[in-house]
Amino acid sequence: MLRAAGVRVGDEVVVPAFGDADVAEAVVLAGALPVFADIDPVTYCLDASAVEAAITPRTAAVVVVHRFGRPADMVRLLGVGERHGLLVLQEGEPEAPYDDIAQRRQRAGYLDAKLRGVRTPERGDGHTYQQYVVRVPGNGRPDRDAFARAVRGRGVECWVPVKTPVHRLPEYRRCVSLPETERAADETLALPVDAALTKRDMQRIVGACNALGGLLQPAF
Repeated sequence: MLRAAGVRVGDEVVVPAFGDADVAEAVVLAGALPVFADIDPVTYCLDASAVEAAITPRTAAVVVVHRFGRPADMVRLLGVGERHGLLVLQEGEPEAPYDDIAQRRQRAGYLDAKLRGVRTPERGDGHTYQQYVVRVPGNGRPDRDAFARAVRGRGVECWVPVKTPVHRLPEYRRCVSLPETERAADETLALPVDAALTKRDMQRIVGACNALGGLLQPAF
């Protein structure tokens, strides 16, 4: 996609660091340099202001990755591309089957209403909840990792969606300030909202998380 768009050796391409390394690797394979910009803390996608700040005369394109089923703010991002004459390419994550989305939204709504002590995701237009990602504040006890271990100990599956941002990886290490990316990597935890989950499963998820909520600092 990058080559077809005319990205050449020596160009720069603005990409997110919050996620896996596939996009940065594609930029390198095209002969260009990945430049990391910070994310919006609500959508976990590239922040338009951060993208604009990262643009240089060598910037040829921006690659936007939609995260967790929540789309990026493409109106603002396309506006940045138009102002600077840049290509804005989009990369989606694998999606759940269409029939599952309504059920995922229903389960997400249940968690939104019942969970305590964690910051639930903002719903937003078009959110399909490929992953239901909460925040566990790092200034409380336990922190995200200890919280995850305790929840798993109560029989509930959970996982860290992005363990290491790309700009921290040795092959892509950059001295760049990405405070929202860093914070999201340290605080986010994904809980199950699969369509196959029963009401009892959902109650068990809520019970496991809320049993620990009193040990956390207020999320808001």
